[in-house]
Amino acid sequence: MSKIFLIPGLGADTRVYNNIDLSGHDVVCVDWIEPDKTDTLATYAQKLICQYNITPKSIVIGNSLGGMLAVEIAKMIPLEKTILISSIKTVDEAPGYFKLLRAMPFHKPIPGKAFTKMEFLIKPFFGQMNEADNWLFRDMLKNTSPVFLKWAMDAVLKWDNKIIPPNVIQITGDKDLVFNYKKIRDAIIVKGGTHIMIFEKAKEVNKILKRILKK
Repeated sequence: MSKIFLIPGLGADTRVYNNIDLSGHDVVCVDWIEPDKTDTLATYAQKLICQYNITPKSIVIGNSLGGMLAVEIAKMIPLEKTILISSIKTVDEAPGYFKLLRAMPFHKPIPGKAFTKMEFLIKPFFGQMNEADNWLFRDMLKNTSPVFLKWAMDAVLKWDNKIIPPNVIQITGDKDLVFNYKKIRDAIIVKGGTHIMIFEKAKEVNKILKRILKK
């Protein structure tokens, strides 16, 4: 049985997968490690491969930022499947505001610690949450390393990947305000799915994952 590695998104940890049912599989949760200032998403992905012993024929599931890192991992080692949830596989699928933020990097002067307290700015992009999920979202953001958070924002904006590795499968929502599904090609679309459909549409996502993992 192939190991399944779960990589969370920006400002989150592996609790983001709490509603995802992978029972019966050998699952490894990937926690963030502190990056070096010079790390790119590619060099950071290499560190995750070494840290977690991600081997060929593994399955990697990545949510949001985790999906971008999953793509970088798949470029380095042949994976059985690379599954992206609410993420993008190339820079061509990135939203237009990425270019704006690269040109005017407003986030750079802001201390990393401040980002962990700015859920009021981030939350509107993520969609509606119930009380329990809202608490979890705030707790994950609050407990994210400020160093990692600030590095990751910059690394995401500088990501310029144009290579689609083999065996990449993409699941995205048609109400995602972070990554517009209309810019994404060949994805499985979840109707009504927002950027946090891994929470709010977990039932639908679980059905899709079950089909993918059976193949």
